[in-house]
Amino acid sequence: AEAKRLGATIYFGDESGIRSDYHTGTTWAPQGRTPVVQATGRRFSLNMISAVGTQGEFRFMLHEGSVGAKVFVEFLKRLMLNAEKPVFLIVDGHPIHKAKMVKSYIESLDGKLKLFYLPPYSPQLNPDETVWAHVKRKVSSQLVESAEEMKRLALRALRSIQKLPELVKSFFRQPECRYILG
Repeated sequence: AEAKRLGATIYFGDESGIRSDYHTGTTWAPQGRTPVVQATGRRFSLNMISAVGTQGEFRFMLHEGSVGAKVFVEFLKRLMLNAEKPVFLIVDGHPIHKAKMVKSYIESLDGKLKLFYLPPYSPQLNPDETVWAHVKRKVSSQLVESAEEMKRLALRALRSIQKLPELVKSFFRQPECRYILG
């Protein structure tokens, strides 16, 4: 009701990481042989933050290293860049979302950004979780031999989502997320 009254943009946000040794999907091998997934022996990871909007908006940021309050504030600043209307961001209860630095930044915006929290242990209620399924499926289907290659593949997957607002809108039509659209 408040979002409608203010004409706010509603986003659902989340963070995720991807590792070079993460594999998903089905493997095949001749009958009687065990399937083998190739690995390089080197491990590297990449962290990502994104937010999906009910109108098909999609914003993201890649980060090498751990995601703490400082990185989350950087993402919030990017999210607010060129925001003409108030922004309501719904996230999980992760401690970085409630950190003093985050609260200070939000207060500095004089009500232009409000954070709301999903109930504990309910990632299925966040349509942004679907982003990670897409990205991980795209990246893990490749043999990734370097951190740069992983970043390039993740960026390609994220940009492809960004170019498809109808795909982003479909995340809100998942059975667990239909509550959002009323």
